Amino acid sequence: MIETRNVSEAMSQPPLVAHIIHRLDVGGLENGLVNLINRIPTGRFRHTIICLDRYDEQFRRRIQPNVDVYALHKREGQDLWLFVRLWRLLRRLRPAIVHTRNLSALECQMSAWLAGVPGRVHGEHGRDVHDLDNTSLKYRWLRQVFRPLVHRYIPLSRDLESYLVADIGVKPERIATIRNGVDIQRFHPCSKPQGCRGVLPDGFAGPEHLVIGTVGRLEQVKDQMTLVRAFVALVASEPEGLGRFRLVIVGDGSQRKPIESLVREAGLESSVWLAGRRDDIPDCLRALDVFVLPSLGEGISNTILEAMASGLPVIATQVGGNAELVDPGVTGYLVPRANPAAIVDRLRHYAQQPQVLAMHAEQARERAERDFSLDVMVERYMQVYADLL
Repeated sequence: MIETRNVSEAMSQPPLVAHIIHRLDVGGLENGLVNLINRIPTGRFRHTIICLDRYDEQFRRRIQPNVDVYALHKREGQDLWLFVRLWRLLRRLRPAIVHTRNLSALECQMSAWLAGVPGRVHGEHGRDVHDLDNTSLKYRWLRQVFRPLVHRYIPLSRDLESYLVADIGVKPERIATIRNGVDIQRFHPCSKPQGCRGVLPDGFAGPEHLVIGTVGRLEQVKDQMTLVRAFVALVASEPEGLGRFRLVIVGDGSQRKPIESLVREAGLESSVWLAGRRDDIPDCLRALDVFVLPSLGEGISNTILEAMASGLPVIATQVGGNAELVDPGVTGYLVPRANPAAIVDRLRHYAQQPQVLAMHAEQARERAERDFSLDVMVERYMQVYADLL
């Protein structure tokens, strides 16, 4: 009787989507997931999040309280019992759809299939840190092995879509490419005539400074070290560089100490603010003049979209889906990855031509409003879920 009643209750409620990710913590994938869940009308779909590893309690509070979050605490290396635990959880939850994201969660499609989940979706959000050029035969083989279990693929860029079709052999009709959207109400340009520097440390920067910044996890794939090297070279190349330029790095991670060491060796402690992890990202972005994303690999970068919506010109590496966001010479510039000199050239260009900076800033905001609506993104996800049901 209890089992029958549970099934009946589940059938009377909106369909449940189980989102499976490696870990719920600060990051672009996670931000996109939170935006999606919080924007989908509660009468259309219910949600639960299953973390193969763990979740950050502070980040979890950004999600609607009626969304359950589970942590399976994956062991280091191969943890075969993880898939048994997941299978049991899925049998109990009985989701209508399982949505895995990135290679770290792809194998969970097997547990979903064995648990009888009728709709199975897999999202590709960016290049793997160990396979930035998608050349790993092992990763390609894994994706090909699990391909028959996936009903619908959602890559976030045309670059990832091409990879799925050409290298993995996914039929185009099983692919729905959905680029991220951005909340243009939460992320908006600074409206104060004297700027929005209040979030910065006292005395760090004023209206006379060009404040360069980036936001992201301090990990090797994000390559903030290249940005720091570029900043060191920029300051050294200008006669009044120390009095003119400031660098803001928002985020935390394994690369913080190497970055601190490089800044200290250059004697630029007073010109660089390592802000650490912040909950006021919109305010931090509005304090900047130029946004730089030096990543070695990307899908569709949430931080680029947030910077554009904040009215910032963007200098980004020409990797992944960045070229689908940044319009060179219109909203910013693209540069080769791991190339500090190219970043210096573009930063110097903005410093010498403030009118170009202002024009690119205005056009970046306009493009965010026109092309990257969060509502359109959410509607497209709901359509994929509805089609599977």
